[in-house]
Amino acid sequence: MKEYSFTQARQHFASLLDEAKKEGVVCVKKRDGESFYIKPAKPKKSPLDVKGVELGITSSEIVKAIRESRERSYS
Repeated sequence: MKEYSFTQARQHFASLLDEAKKEGVVCVKKRDGESFYIKPAKPKKSPLDVKGVELGITSSEIVKAIRESRERSYS
C-alpha cells in the first residue's frame, strides 16, 4: 500500500485515485499523525440485474408459447 502526505495527496489527487483503483487502497497521512485510507467504492447493482440464460429458442417461439398458455382453459 502506497502512502502519501496530505500535501502530496492534495496536489496529485487524480493520480492518487487512479492508484487506489489499481492497488485497492492508498494511505494519506497528515502532519499530526492521523491516517486516512482511500479505496474505491463497490458499484451498487440492482438485485434484478442478473445474467441472461441462453435457451436456444427465438423470441417469436417465446411469444407463441405465452399466447398458447393464455388461450388454455383450466376448468
